[in-house]
Amino acid sequence: MNYQKALEQAILYIENHLQEDIKVEDVAHFVGYSYFHLNRQFNAIIGESVGNYIKKRRLANAAHQLLYTDNKIIDIAMENNFESAEAFSRAFKFAYKVSPLNYRKNRIHTFVSSKECLNHYFMNHLLNHVTVHPRIVEIPEIKVMGLREETELKPERIKELWEKLAIMKKEFPSLPSHHRQFGIYESYQEDIHYIANEDMKCYEVVGIEVEFFDNVKPPFVRKVIPGGKYAVFTHHGSLETLSQTIDYIWGTWLLTTKEEIDFRETFELQDERFLGYHHPESEMDIYIPIR
Repeated sequence: MNYQKALEQAILYIENHLQEDIKVEDVAHFVGYSYFHLNRQFNAIIGESVGNYIKKRRLANAAHQLLYTDNKIIDIAMENNFESAEAFSRAFKFAYKVSPLNYRKNRIHTFVSSKECLNHYFMNHLLNHVTVHPRIVEIPEIKVMGLREETELKPERIKELWEKLAIMKKEFPSLPSHHRQFGIYESYQEDIHYIANEDMKCYEVVGIEVEFFDNVKPPFVRKVIPGGKYAVFTHHGSLETLSQTIDYIWGTWLLTTKEEIDFRETFELQDERFLGYHHPESEMDIYIPIR
């Protein structure tokens, strides 16, 4: 059975009726599925329930209107099918950790509020290039020797840092062929996951795992990844589509998970499965700290 085609039809129906009082049953009836079967397939492939998708798409539309229109908040709430400004404000603050008014004042289009309509290409990405349900793991402390630079959360800037590390690693000919590499995003406030955006300045450490910190000299720095509990997503394929994986983690999973996000640092792990930036069979893990 072609579940992808059925889910694409369901999403098209949702988008065409997003400003109406549609129910999950309406969507299921349109694609010829039962309520439970549609929700089961939606969650398995897309990583969330139908009802959650509808609600989060309405909130994302509202977030866009808050930033790019001068419409009153009450009008935005009504247009996106919230029964009152109060109900809209509660739902918005629960999802984005900030009120609609303050979100408008901040004028920042964050990753977490950029939940766009699922098209054919993004659904294909969810099916083939990312694990929509993460593994939950406990890891010990990890020592990393690396380079620290201020950067923006843009794919091209992150790629530049990794390329710089690759050049610097030539100074260490004794490294094993399959040593683990890490990209660590240094947190500076507790709600970092909810304000992250492409233009945000932050520090990233890209480096290699070491057993000891002996003889670490500039320009290299010492960095310790604290042990603890993490949700682990695996990105499959070229890193050219990594931004779509990030969009899913921040724009869907973060808004639906029952896990409590922790104030440790998010990091990326490259091991023997990582075959190169453009390699179609390459794999890289993304670790999100949880309590």
